[in-house]
Amino acid sequence: MSKAGVDQELIRQLAALLKETDLSEIEIETGSLKLRVARQVSQVTIPVAHHAASAPAAAPAAAAPASDATHPGALTSPMVGTAYLAAEPGAAPFVTVGSKVTAGQTVLIIEAMKTMNHIPAQRAGTVTKILVEDGQPVEFGEPLVIIE
Repeated sequence: MSKAGVDQELIRQLAALLKETDLSEIEIETGSLKLRVARQVSQVTIPVAHHAASAPAAAPAAAAPASDATHPGALTSPMVGTAYLAAEPGAAPFVTVGSKVTAGQTVLIIEAMKTMNHIPAQRAGTVTKILVEDGQPVEFGEPLVIIE
């Protein structure tokens, strides 16, 4: 069997393991082969209405996160990890609501695989929303900050 065939089978096995264990990513390294398999996990919260009157009130709250994700100024997470709003515990945050930022300026840090990854602003503007809290786990593609 060719090396590519072995790698494809290994990928299938890892993907099955991700699904079976409900993990969002897995990485292995054997010899010269280093392989990372990740899946996007969507968390959907469906409010349970015990009374008919409470159902309409819950619907607008569920729609709000979707508008942040599609906002043209949304800075989304490029990876799965833990978001930090400051360089170290007790330090001032990189940005706050109302902060003016320039393209390329560090907005927050995402720790992934014990590596601190500085996440830059994708454009210049004003931070209007910070959608994550310090130390919060984040998923790939999750909106982090809105810059207008």
